[in-house]
Amino acid sequence: MSWTQVIFVSLCATVLILSLSSGTDSARVPAAAKAMVPKGSARGVFMPEADASTFFKSRGRRSTRHQAELHAEQRVKKAAKARRIELIEEQRHKYENYVEEVHDEQNERTRETTEQYREYQYDGQYPRYDWHD
Repeated sequence: MSWTQVIFVSLCATVLILSLSSGTDSARVPAAAKAMVPKGSARGVFMPEADASTFFKSRGRRSTRHQAELHAEQRVKKAAKARRIELIEEQRHKYENYVEEVHDEQNERTRETTEQYREYQYDGQYPRYDWHD
């Protein structure tokens, strides 16, 4: 038997065992769990079942939006814009720090090279006070 047949037979056996077992009747949520009141921000996201069934039927496609709906949409847009601006500022700050660090390293290398040249290539013809940093 090939490996696909082995997997198929094992899956069929698993489904048969699960369908014949009387351990559970369904995957229903108990009534006590439905009675729980959501806390915090979940209260604004989740709504009762009666309201949820009529949510999309509440207005047609071309009718005007409710004021609360407009305000909620504007709050979401403002929050997204604030997060985007904060991310851009953070990225710009990181880039500026990187550029400053690279610039400082380049200046340090240039200074070291100049010092080495002055130290090892100085032939004594010109006084050192003529060199300016």
